[in-house]
Amino acid sequence: MPEHTIPETTVVVTEALEGAAVQRWGDTIAAAVGLEPALLVIDLHDSPGIDASAVVMLLQTHRSMVCADGRLVVSGASPRVRRMLSLARVDRVLDIQDDDAGAPAVPTVRR
Repeated sequence: MPEHTIPETTVVVTEALEGAAVQRWGDTIAAAVGLEPALLVIDLHDSPGIDASAVVMLLQTHRSMVCADGRLVVSGASPRVRRMLSLARVDRVLDIQDDDAGAPAVPTVRR
């Protein structure tokens, strides 16, 4: 079982996860995965929407965390984002939480 370097970290997405933003945020999220947290929270409170490439990126992040014996939580998804995740049926795979109960205060990556 891998040892985690930190217990948890949060990435706060501050724009829509669409188009070119997906690659930028994907790089930031990959760097957070590289920190080897036991729990990675992706906070989407400030993200009004996502596209199909963002769904793929979230699934890849989930897989990376599971392979590292960690856990991914998506928090603060708007109704529009939740609908997209539901239509893609990834709401059955991803741990999607309504609020940040249990989300860490630090460290947080903001861009």
